[in-house]
Amino acid sequence: MPCSADDPPMSTPLYEKDFYQWLEHTADLVREGRLDEIDREVLIDELESMGKRDKRELANRLIILMAHLLKWKHQPEARSSGWVGSIAEQRLQIAGQLEDSPSLRTILADAAEKAYPKAIALAARETDMPPDRFPAVCPFSLSQLLDETFFPES
Repeated sequence: MPCSADDPPMSTPLYEKDFYQWLEHTADLVREGRLDEIDREVLIDELESMGKRDKRELANRLIILMAHLLKWKHQPEARSSGWVGSIAEQRLQIAGQLEDSPSLRTILADAAEKAYPKAIALAARETDMPPDRFPAVCPFSLSQLLDETFFPES
């Protein structure tokens, strides 16, 4: 039977054809102690990629959380249950990440500092306020960001 255009060539590595299957196969190889059969370079790349993904997710959640807290503080007339829900969700997800990977706490302050300008940009875009209307330095401490009861006053 001829190959269709959708069929990957036979020489395509498993991780390119079916990533989930490659993960399962690699886990089986590790479990069975067959380490010499593992594609080490691909495994190393994937492990490093997972770490970067977790850091990006933390940063993205911080951006959304800080943007909503800025909007809460600077646009009190527009406060809504949607904002409360988003703030709660970001805090919940950040807490889950920190619980699953406690070492992310070591980068939390740096991640928040780097995320804050993006939070300003997001808040400005969503409120139609100029970016310079928001503080140049994040007005929220890490403990406030993670405190489920904290909401800034206007």
